[in-house]
Amino acid sequence: MTSTDGIDLYLGLDVGKGEHHATALTPAGKKVFDKALPNNEPRLRELFTKLQAKHGTVLVVVDQPATVGALPLAVARDTDCRIAYLPGLTMRRIADLYPGEAKTDARDAHVIADAARTMPHTLRDPAPSDETVAELEMIAGFDDDLAGESTRIKNRLRGLLTQIHPSLERVLGPRLDHPAVLALLERHGSPAQLRKAGRRRLITLLRPKAPRMAERLVEDIFTALDEQTVVVPGTEAAALIVPSLAASLSAVLDQRKPLAARIEELLEAHPLSPVLTSMPGIGVRTTARILVDVGDARAFPSAGHLAAFASLSPPESRAYYDRKRREGKHHVAALVSLARRRIDVLFAMLRDGTFYQPPTAATG
Repeated sequence: MTSTDGIDLYLGLDVGKGEHHATALTPAGKKVFDKALPNNEPRLRELFTKLQAKHGTVLVVVDQPATVGALPLAVARDTDCRIAYLPGLTMRRIADLYPGEAKTDARDAHVIADAARTMPHTLRDPAPSDETVAELEMIAGFDDDLAGESTRIKNRLRGLLTQIHPSLERVLGPRLDHPAVLALLERHGSPAQLRKAGRRRLITLLRPKAPRMAERLVEDIFTALDEQTVVVPGTEAAALIVPSLAASLSAVLDQRKPLAARIEELLEAHPLSPVLTSMPGIGVRTTARILVDVGDARAFPSAGHLAAFASLSPPESRAYYDRKRREGKHHVAALVSLARRRIDVLFAMLRDGTFYQPPTAATG
């Protein structure tokens, strides 16, 4: 919770991509500023400086501390304003208490400023952990894009291999994440090229990146090649496309590596990271996504409000699922029961900052 002691002016910003709407209220509720404000540093700095010079200590409050709200908070810090944010869900609930049904930027900015003035307990500090989440959101979002691109390329590669040589696809398709397999396909993109290269050359190519599986993989490849003697129409075209796709997939996977390392570094700086990773089934990328989308769960009044945001399936869940099936629940109903149970646990962990405790015989 943000302290509002010593605040002389409450400036609410309904932030937007191109411009914000700013409303400033005195501690008595008098409106002294109510205008649209361009989303650029000079105008933000000018306003914050003028308001402080005229009124004293200014509290700048936004409803989004990251993305479009990042610049106003950064400028506010640099001009020695106090800063806080009103969580979006909280802001929407508070807005229902104000007259008027039409949603406008000016109305939202007034709600934010007035909530800061009259309900300081609803405010939160944009603490270092929130800065961590802002960076996590940007990096995890880009990583999600790369993951989608990786899936698209792999599906295309597997589709081509299945079309021209299904037996070969069964050997190489499941291994497309391995750099040795991608290096192989970059050099030899067709069944004929693989056969022409020969076992020894392929083993030499694979061994630096896959020393333990090189010989076995090459044997599997040649066994698959021997299972098909006909040349399927389109094989020659695929021989041009497969190396290009393999190179693209390799590049995408390489791009994800430093992102994963940076995500781990950021998670080390967040106090809730060890709490989340204590639950079986939650790894680095899932932890990052939960912190970005859910945060510390204070924006959710109950586990029920969190239910649509998570889908977790740790190992212990199987016993719970089986018990629900024995109780007569159908598959979908059992999964719904399981998902709700996991969300209840996750919500309590985030709310209380407690580590995961495996279920006991009495509670499992």
